[in-house]
Amino acid sequence: MAGGLESGGIPTRPDERLLNLVIALVNTSVAMTKQQVRSSVHGYDAAPSTEAFERMFERDKDSLRALGVPIVTVEGSGHSDEVGYRIDNDAYALGPVDLTPAELGVVALAAQLWSDKTLRTDMSRALTKLAAAGAGDAADDAVAGLAPRVRAAGDAYGPLLEAVSERRRVSFRYRAANSGQVRARTVEPWRIAARGGGWYVVGHDLDRGAVRIFRLSRIEGRVRLEGPGGAYDIPDRVDVDAALGAGVGRERSAHLAVVPERATALRARALDVREPGADLPATLADRDRVVVPFRSLTSMADEVAGYADAVVVLAPAELRAEVLRRLRAAAALDVRSSRG
Repeated sequence: MAGGLESGGIPTRPDERLLNLVIALVNTSVAMTKQQVRSSVHGYDAAPSTEAFERMFERDKDSLRALGVPIVTVEGSGHSDEVGYRIDNDAYALGPVDLTPAELGVVALAAQLWSDKTLRTDMSRALTKLAAAGAGDAADDAVAGLAPRVRAAGDAYGPLLEAVSERRRVSFRYRAANSGQVRARTVEPWRIAARGGGWYVVGHDLDRGAVRIFRLSRIEGRVRLEGPGGAYDIPDRVDVDAALGAGVGRERSAHLAVVPERATALRARALDVREPGADLPATLADRDRVVVPFRSLTSMADEVAGYADAVVVLAPAELRAEVLRRLRAAAALDVRSSRG
């Protein structure tokens, strides 16, 4: 369906619009004029005016060229003097791909970061084609035992990415990790990054007048773009690692009672594993005591809750409370489902 709105009124994400433009310019026989782009490329006819479309199209061209996509300008000929655009396929074509088993294994590992179902199908097809080139099952051995834990970025990712690109302020409602309170925030976003199993945006919090980080999964409802583009400058040097490291929190240790031979991912990161009965309550005497470091309370609680009753949190108390909250919510869903 051409246009900037899906059925149901959902705006086209900027990254989807860019991909649509690349596909169109790669497949055009000669060149596409601006009018042809606006009328046939999904995402552009949502522009409320010709001026808005012009700004959107020029911004997208600049973004693609900055990414290395060779968009060329084709002067009009004959009776038409309208300029057209296309992608230089010779310059854009990828050379023969010849990955070693280890390299293909790393690509496969990176692909696991994307749990979004829209991208998952494309990733699967791409990996199948790469594997057919000759690496085969040997790639699995190169990364055996490794498994990334980065969750889907969610609905907030697209608007925030657009805001960073356009340097526009955003507003959203945010649930604080320590208190659970939901408050409105106005932010000048600088960078989006992944750390500790989740996605974060780093920027200047206008309400507090300081640099803050926000976990995308704690954003409630829609992210709204406000004001004109170019409203602020992004610092040349944004120390994302320092900001995220401080925001995710200090390293702590989770003391867990784990059923033998279960929760291998936790065991792989453990600082200490003791055999059954070691300093455990009588009801858990048949379990191993496992000590695992963590920084993000939310990510750790999500992971532990995923093991259900195979893992019991001994300490700290706040981690135990967060895991129990998740398990009780899951049990309530099961009850409601069975009644329905």
